[in-house]
Amino acid sequence: MIIRSTTILAVLRNGSLAFGGDGQVSLGNAVIKSHAMKIRSMRDGKVLAGFAGSTADALTLFEKFEGQLDKYNGNLVRAAVELAKEWRTDRILRRLEALLLVGDQGKILTISGNGDVIETDDGIAAIGSGGFFALASARALLRKTDLSAKEIVEESMNIASEICVFTNSNISIQTI
Repeated sequence: MIIRSTTILAVLRNGSLAFGGDGQVSLGNAVIKSHAMKIRSMRDGKVLAGFAGSTADALTLFEKFEGQLDKYNGNLVRAAVELAKEWRTDRILRRLEALLLVGDQGKILTISGNGDVIETDDGIAAIGSGGFFALASARALLRKTDLSAKEIVEESMNIASEICVFTNSNISIQTI
């Protein structure tokens, strides 16, 4: 069985970026940790990254992405594209089972091992088993309220935790 971490939400509003992650880590259908930290600040607080999927795989990808950020002087898109290329073509990396969300104050990107680098249309992105619940809630709040990015993330992650059994309400949020 693979240890899985789930549900990351990113919201960009008015130049403020908020990432939220639940604290749950599961092994099969059992919770083995409830206060995991799935979000990391990079480049002296200018970039946020979060993961869903296999924990060890995601931590490896965090290190690779941070290396690409350093190599390309903080250029988020270039670092994401280079990571996706390496992830897809490297014999060892292509076996990694995770998704990454990365962002700065200008954009949010989803990176996969299939070579995908997807920029969000509306400043909201989510990954993990509870991601679609958090995404739907965040879109509604973004369209119909004046809440801050952080407030939208907090409320949406709480809603996702009420619906998805693999998402808990031990939410951690980081902002830039």
